[in-house]
Amino acid sequence: MENDNKLKLSFNIALISGIFCVTVALLLLLNFMQMIKSKPLESKALISLVQRLGQEPNSDELKQEIRDFDLLARKAYFNTQWQVKTGGYLLLFGSIILAFSLRIFIGLRARIEEPEVNENNEFISRMLAQRWVIIIGSSLICLGLVASFLTVDDLQKYSVDESIKIIKSSENQDNIEVIQVGQKPVVSDTIKSSLAGSAPKIKNSIVEKGAIPAPKISFPGATEIRKNVPSFRGPFGNGVFYQKGTPVSWDATSGKNVIWKTPVLKKGYNSPVIWGDKLFLSGSDAKSREVYCFDTKNGKLLWKQTVDKIQGSPATPPKVTEDTGLSASSLTTDGTRVFAIFATGDIICFDPEGNRIWARNLGIPDNHYGHASSLVMWRDKIFVQYDTNKSRKLMALLTSNGKTAWETVRKGKISWASPIIGEINGKFEVILSTDPMVAGYDTESGKELWSVDCMSGEVGPSPAFGSGLVFAANEYAKLVAIDPVKNAKVWESDEYMPEVASPVSANGLLFIATSYGVLACYDAKSGQKYWVKEDGTGYYSSPVIVDNKLYTFNTAGNMKVFEVAKTEKLLGEGNASEKVTTTPAFKDGRMYLRTPNFIYCIGKK
Repeated sequence: MENDNKLKLSFNIALISGIFCVTVALLLLLNFMQMIKSKPLESKALISLVQRLGQEPNSDELKQEIRDFDLLARKAYFNTQWQVKTGGYLLLFGSIILAFSLRIFIGLRARIEEPEVNENNEFISRMLAQRWVIIIGSSLICLGLVASFLTVDDLQKYSVDESIKIIKSSENQDNIEVIQVGQKPVVSDTIKSSLAGSAPKIKNSIVEKGAIPAPKISFPGATEIRKNVPSFRGPFGNGVFYQKGTPVSWDATSGKNVIWKTPVLKKGYNSPVIWGDKLFLSGSDAKSREVYCFDTKNGKLLWKQTVDKIQGSPATPPKVTEDTGLSASSLTTDGTRVFAIFATGDIICFDPEGNRIWARNLGIPDNHYGHASSLVMWRDKIFVQYDTNKSRKLMALLTSNGKTAWETVRKGKISWASPIIGEINGKFEVILSTDPMVAGYDTESGKELWSVDCMSGEVGPSPAFGSGLVFAANEYAKLVAIDPVKNAKVWESDEYMPEVASPVSANGLLFIATSYGVLACYDAKSGQKYWVKEDGTGYYSSPVIVDNKLYTFNTAGNMKVFEVAKTEKLLGEGNASEKVTTTPAFKDGRMYLRTPNFIYCIGKK
């Protein structure tokens, strides 16, 4: 009787787990067919709305509908991905139970002697008669598992093999191309090098093993950096410019206070970086990637260089979204070299005259929007926040030859924010923001110095530093102020959060610009809200502070300048007459702005 009970129990478990597996498999198959049919990453409805926006560019209702639809589509898509992945694990778990219980059932049935199982003959016969049901159910389970795997990997259309492995700094890095510039390195007028002699000419423009190293170049200090625009959002990437005399009003249509404007060559969402009288940008399309240098005095194109012939660079660019492109990352420079990175994983170095010094491929960035994190540098290192679906890491490359000085693998998810440099307790740190944490890293070793879990979602805004605090925010997450010395949150808010525009802090105040058109001012140390200005049009361009003035550009291209104060005071307005998503740069009393069609220089006339 005991064997009979075990036989029935194992059969019941097999039956229940079989029904469960077939049900989950059917749901996974239906979900797979629905996703294949609907193509969630290429929504025709969203494309239609964007096309309508081109015909109705001033329709705020249509813009809000596009934002809402895009957010809903993204949430639904990734929620479905989670459900499918979970369903795959449940199906696998159920299949294991089914197989185990069937094995027990068959084993027990074989051990039971014929005279003792007369009562079970009918029961077993029914089981055998249903063999076709079992076969069909097993097929459904297998198809469900296959559908689960294929559906979870739907984003593979954006990914490419990282064929180039990142080589540790202690190993040879033969995939880095180093090209001889000339008899001696070119340095800017503001940074003088103590050159021990001329660098040798090198055969075929490639530095061979055993070649005499280039003379050491002195690095600009904090004072020199603050006089220029070495990276996205100015000195140290922090959104605060140390310039004076910039106009607070201008107009692209009438030409008011427009010193010059120059047509852009190739598309790009990166912002201007400037050293001395040279302005650097990059642009790209499906055919090529380029780096440009303009004269800040008159807008003349001094040189352009194509980014090509780099070992490991993909023959076909990875797929990226329209609002990211292949050259979303801003460049960085120290006056003696300029560095650019692209969504192909290519990073390249030129001197200020356009001579190519070195180039390498970091591995093709596999993520579903495209690489957008900008470069920042300090002394002899360039810092690259290189996040993909396969790994998240902060890399430090040597400015002289592009070799990896160190790399730190980080926990968390992909971030599209850019790193900044902050001086904490007299020491400069690299500060990053991602899901789930904001953290600081030692510039010399890459060691994590502090970390606070406080972010979530697809992080786009970069952090900010001011009043001894680090500020980070992201839409559908929180606005957080962090004390990096105590490694703790000081205050947080969930009222106004940005989606793209980064926060900025100066004079004890903090400013936030949201994608739904709200500009908010807070007390940096306490989080007290001082004033809120509703614009109606969202902000992608990051607000910046210049000469105690807050400069803002909404996506319609309208500039508003406010006093950096606890009460709202509008100082001036401007109009680019076209969409603005980049962040302006300021130097020597002038503002430089990139739009989809032009580069503008704004100054007093």
